Amino acid sequence: MPWLLSSHLDALSPSQRECERTAFSFYCAVRERLPVWLLEDMRSMEVFCWDDGCPRPFLPSEALLYALVHNHQDYARYLLDRYSESALRASRCTLCCCCSGAQHLNMAVRYNRVSILGMMMEALKDTQSKQQQYLDSCGNCSHMADAGKTAVQLAVELSRPDCLLLLLVHGAAPDGLDAALQTLVSCSSSQRRPAQRCLNLLLLFVPKPPPLLRLQEEPQRWQSLLGNDVYSWMCGLAPPPLLLSALRCLARSGPDQIRTLPDFLQLRS
Repeated sequence: MPWLLSSHLDALSPSQRECERTAFSFYCAVRERLPVWLLEDMRSMEVFCWDDGCPRPFLPSEALLYALVHNHQDYARYLLDRYSESALRASRCTLCCCCSGAQHLNMAVRYNRVSILGMMMEALKDTQSKQQQYLDSCGNCSHMADAGKTAVQLAVELSRPDCLLLLLVHGAAPDGLDAALQTLVSCSSSQRRPAQRCLNLLLLFVPKPPPLLRLQEEPQRWQSLLGNDVYSWMCGLAPPPLLLSALRCLARSGPDQIRTLPDFLQLRS
């Protein structure tokens, strides 16, 4: 990455230093949200990466990561429209050469870039044969912060309900129900509302709640958090509540339908 320490730069060859210099200049340009045409001129003619012992041009997928970090929505839109599938391709780790699954999805969730994530979902519609695999992929590189986690699992862990809803509506597997329960009881009071929202969204999309031991161990606690009707359904003691069934149909029609609901239409009410 372009923020190497000076001690690391001393060990680089002149060509490697030049690659780092151009990459850092490009990083700063995206951070300053310079016009798209100027950024593309830089990426295609001035910016290089050091890869396998030689410099190579900066890829659209690498540029999209910078756009995600700095929320440059115009540049992200251009890259996704112009390069589509290749812009979403995961970059190789420089330490082990592994590809980190749906790297851009996880980055969008971590930085809570809801608008760019929506653009990515639209771009994935052009590759329907790979869409499901991409949405449910997780990084296998141990050097990545989100190794072994899908974008849905990360959204649950970080309490990102808007990102989670976009992923679920576009077909991502509703995994992470147990993690959502754990997050709900361990989060701070300021995070309680988004954590509750993430749990509610998972309940709208999970076909049938899996057996969860924690519900059996502390029934009174979970009844107070979930409500008797939802708790009984999750334990397999009752059919799904009528409100839950109605919201399930609404959720599948698109994210905007759920976002516009008033606060009192919540699963635990």
